Amino acid sequence: MNPMDPLAPLKALLAQTERERDAVRAESLRADAAHQAALRQSEQLVGYRRDYEQRWGEQFGRLATMDVLHCYQGFMVRLGQAVDQQQRVVELAAARAERERTRLAEQELRVLSVRRLIERRAADIRRGVEVREQKQTDEFAARRAWQAAAAAPLLHA
Repeated sequence: MNPMDPLAPLKALLAQTERERDAVRAESLRADAAHQAALRQSEQLVGYRRDYEQRWGEQFGRLATMDVLHCYQGFMVRLGQAVDQQQRVVELAAARAERERTRLAEQELRVLSVRRLIERRAADIRRGVEVREQKQTDEFAARRAWQAAAAAPLLHA
């Protein structure tokens, strides 16, 4: 970075906000992946419960003892609890993913704001340079005109 660059502090700020945005983006991707994994696990549990109910429903149609029925019911209660717990995990993961998406949008806005600020400052600097150059051109033209006017009587004499 050029130390004489008047935009150097803003460029450093932009680099920092971009690094922060990239970190938030990575966290958002991890949160989305965790949410998707939780959803898949929930779907697997629900599918397992459905298959288990179907398989044991056929078994009970043949003949089952009370002990087997109690074991089945106990297992189904625990399986239902696992499905409910996994659904809570899915909901928490979804909420986290949404929070991270919101943070990412906020960080993107910060990056955009710094970029716009740099653009405005650069435009201000360009306008200042143009004004100074125009002033120098006007002064040079005025000096030449004055020198020409001062030299004109000497040429006619």
